[in-house]
Amino acid sequence: MSTLTERVTATLRDIPDFPATGVVFKDITPVLADGQLFADVLGDMAQRWRGQVDVVTGIEARGFVFGAALALELGTGFVPIRKAGKLPGPTVALSYDLEYGSATIEVHDDSFHPGQRVLVVDDVLATGGTAEAACRLVEQLGATVVAFETLVELAFLHGRDRLTGRDVRTLVVVDGE
Repeated sequence: MSTLTERVTATLRDIPDFPATGVVFKDITPVLADGQLFADVLGDMAQRWRGQVDVVTGIEARGFVFGAALALELGTGFVPIRKAGKLPGPTVALSYDLEYGSATIEVHDDSFHPGQRVLVVDDVLATGGTAEAACRLVEQLGATVVAFETLVELAFLHGRDRLTGRDVRTLVVVDGE
């Protein structure tokens, strides 16, 4: 019987030259399409955080898939962190630099409360800019980031370096491009 990490690694799909020439995109959709594997991934994440967090937040867009399902499994609420202009109510925003430009993410200004323990979830940790910005948004509203949880980490992009001092958990680490 193979480990969960081996099963996920075998199921990931490489898409060459997406979204740009020379980039090999790690496609997680085959993991989502395998109901048992997806359930096993969520079970693995849930056992790590059960009783440790008050709310789960997911980063747009695939972080919503993992984050919402994980929140349901943990019996907590779920808060979406979205791209600018996508949330209807008053928001708090944070802009940050990406490898090829900049971006802004937002959350409703009443999403988190002082003292809440928050798990930040996304599908892939790449350069770390979005993950770092999401953690800072949570903290800006007075909550505590318990950890950053992701399915895949692209270690060769050094995104973990932007999360120094934070608990970062990942199931699959990709060392080379």
